[in-house]
Amino acid sequence: MSDYDVPAGTDVLRVFCGPDGRHGNALAVVRDGRRIPVRADRQDLAGKLGFSETVFVDDPERGQLDIYTPGLRLPFAGHPVVGAAWLLDLEILELEVGDVFARQDGEFSWITARPEWAPPRTLQQYASAAEVDALPAPPPGEGWLYAWAWEEEAAGRVRARAFPRRDDGITEDEATGAAALLLSAQLGRALNITQGRGSQILTAPAPDGTVEIGGRVVLAHHG
Repeated sequence: MSDYDVPAGTDVLRVFCGPDGRHGNALAVVRDGRRIPVRADRQDLAGKLGFSETVFVDDPERGQLDIYTPGLRLPFAGHPVVGAAWLLDLEILELEVGDVFARQDGEFSWITARPEWAPPRTLQQYASAAEVDALPAPPPGEGWLYAWAWEEEAAGRVRARAFPRRDDGITEDEATGAAALLLSAQLGRALNITQGRGSQILTAPAPDGTVEIGGRVVLAHHG
């Protein structure tokens, strides 16, 4: 019995799972996006599914992707691209922002992305991981908030939580690749991020300004 009620032809992945294989951010993948060609219909389906993101695969051989939250279309997002790269097993994915390179390394799936591709985020540092844990969901205020604190700065270990605050039914985002990308670029170092209930995101900035984002992906439901 599946916990997910999704249409036929839609897989559900969990992206950025913890070391025990639990948690991760749920992602709906419509394997043949061409059967829903109209953007308004895609947006409607993404809203009905209610996942933080739904990705439509317009060409599975070329890795052409189209990404939606419940309320808007995104030219790039981290966990949908990592999840789709794992599912399609491709080295290059085609997005509106450009080609995204992907690789598999043992249990981790990685993509290479540029910080300017990511939607704006407020990256707010707190004094301790306990302060991040104690935040209400969502904290007061407006705009997309990525709350983070060092767990062990020398080792690059970060505790983070993410709050879209955009009235689309997503109170807290379990694992946010784009925000991890921005934080890694801002700090200029590799990070090992524990986000949400126990998801894990790894990052590694490169000299050319790109950042690799990696994590575990599991298939939660095959539709």
